[in-house]
Amino acid sequence: MLYGTAVHKALEDYVRDGTPLAKNYQMFKPQVDPLLSIAGSRYCEHEMALDYDRKPCGFHDDNRWVRGIVDLLVVDGDTAFIVDYKTGSNKYADPKQLKLMALMTYAHFPSVNRIKAALLFVAKNVFIPEEYFRADISKLWAEFLPSVERLKLAYENDVWPAQPNSLCGWCPVSKCKFYKER
Repeated sequence: MLYGTAVHKALEDYVRDGTPLAKNYQMFKPQVDPLLSIAGSRYCEHEMALDYDRKPCGFHDDNRWVRGIVDLLVVDGDTAFIVDYKTGSNKYADPKQLKLMALMTYAHFPSVNRIKAALLFVAKNVFIPEEYFRADISKLWAEFLPSVERLKLAYENDVWPAQPNSLCGWCPVSKCKFYKER
């Protein structure tokens, strides 16, 4: 996790300010340099949040419902570009984070109608693109709402059923029947 944080900071500084990449991060330069040529207003580590009505609000507002930070957002007229840097494996690439960032971008930037997004696995030199359109906002939200409803019910009833997955080895609940030592 510390490595991922350090890489994100180095890429943020490089893309935002032109700060040279340290020697041990130079290998990422060929992957990131093309992002610098994208026309538009550039936002690095851009914080966005939505309230319960899915309207833009401040990242730290008490009424926030969901929030996220986009590693790189470039807005050029009615088109936006979202890039999420990843330092781990692309074996289980999941674009859900891109979809959520796209939904927040649509709310915060009403002129944006099309979003080109990608997961950039810098350590693997893998670029996984996605494309979203404003007309599909309802369809994109529909992917999240069942999980949101389950979380809401779990919170209201203080019932958190165990769900085994690949992260069980990192879970601190050692009394769970699915617990695994790392």
